[in-house]
Amino acid sequence: MITRLNVATIYVLDKDEALDFYVNKLGLEKGTDVRQGDYRWLTVRVPGQPDTEIALEQPGSPLHDPATTSQIRELITKGALGGLVFVTDDARDLYQKLKERGVTDFTQEPTEHFYGTDMGLRDPFGNPIRILQQGKAPQKASA
Repeated sequence: MITRLNVATIYVLDKDEALDFYVNKLGLEKGTDVRQGDYRWLTVRVPGQPDTEIALEQPGSPLHDPATTSQIRELITKGALGGLVFVTDDARDLYQKLKERGVTDFTQEPTEHFYGTDMGLRDPFGNPIRILQQGKAPQKASA
């Protein structure tokens, strides 16, 4: 039986630039940063949430051959490899803080929906990020 998610992966084109964005702009914290030869295992996580990390993975050796590396890099910049969804207590306040920290690639300002308020942005490589302020679940109409 699976009991929890430990690590999710997002592909980036530069691990140092990704670390700067996810920590200094988005507000996450650095998790693990270790090297084994030429390979670097680098993760970030939501502050106070050490049980789930996001691996910042760079396409290339030793994981991928040159042709695959090229294809993955192209898909990253198109935002075609999936993305991340985070939860916040106040989407509008966070939106202003992100702008103050220099985040500019917003795909959607905070917008009200039936499920809450959410916004969209892209990391420096094109990966989509959604940030959700959850609202109250809609109530069923009584019969």
